[in-house]
Amino acid sequence: MITRRLAPADLALAARLLRDGEAVAFPTETVYGLGADATSDRAVAAIFAAKGRPRFNPLIIHVAGAMEAERLARFDERARLVAARFWPGPLSLVLDRRADCPVSLLASAGLATVALRVPAHGLAAGLIQAVGKPIAAPSANRSGRISPTSADHVAAELDGAIAAILDGGPCRVGVESTVLDLTGERARLLRPGGTPVEDLEAVLGAIERVSDAGATPASPGMLASHYAPERPLRLDAASAAPDEALIAFGPDAPAGAARVMSLSRSGDLVEAAANLFATLRALDRPEYAAIAVMPIPEEGLGRAINDRLRRAAAAGLQPERPGP
Repeated sequence: MITRRLAPADLALAARLLRDGEAVAFPTETVYGLGADATSDRAVAAIFAAKGRPRFNPLIIHVAGAMEAERLARFDERARLVAARFWPGPLSLVLDRRADCPVSLLASAGLATVALRVPAHGLAAGLIQAVGKPIAAPSANRSGRISPTSADHVAAELDGAIAAILDGGPCRVGVESTVLDLTGERARLLRPGGTPVEDLEAVLGAIERVSDAGATPASPGMLASHYAPERPLRLDAASAAPDEALIAFGPDAPAGAARVMSLSRSGDLVEAAANLFATLRALDRPEYAAIAVMPIPEEGLGRAINDRLRRAAAAGLQPERPGP
């Protein structure tokens, strides 16, 4: 398969490919998604095939707005409240599927729930409108690898495996959406992300944090060894060896590393989130024995950054690396 590189002016072609059951990568404000018609089992299967993604890991479904989302899932007062406040934006809601929900069960990994979000990106919104159907879209990379924040990142991972890449430039947020489960009596944070949990708690009150325990993830991004580079990752580093690359944060970085790249010299967590995956990719090179990472504050978007880093580091503890 030849992967076509499409410009924003080619949006209608990208929509046609999606309607025809093809997989197309497209930009969102968080990361690039690998999209397919969420109502087609075959199209959804093409996502798993291109990514080599475990079949038990559910996908997030992208829709045009809250009205379209309510046709797919059961909304309560809490869901309507946070949707009105945070959509469009980097927030995915896990809700109970409606009985007539047309989303493929494969996209929900056979669960009775569905994860929905409305992206805050003009090109993504236009694509969803043009397709006229919900779009299933995990990050557009091979399963377990670093999420892409540019069209070049997508091409490096999936060139030849998908129909097209719709190039919308770099992603503004740079980490995936926050995933909030509203299927129970208490709201549960399944994955920290682009919407800080503190902002959600200001609307909903206390939110329960969920560990990764259990073999079947309830949400995308809950596999322990997700987002893994090839190089071992060493977290909370106060120093770096001469054969290590260093990911720095803040104005002061320890000397001695073979190469240093900073997520944000000013200590800006928004800037750090936007730079995270591109920095991991740039330093994931064979000339470095490992990648050391300076501490990141566990607050706001720092929670999402640390979540991704811990998952990336966990890959080095596994007996086998994730499949391609």
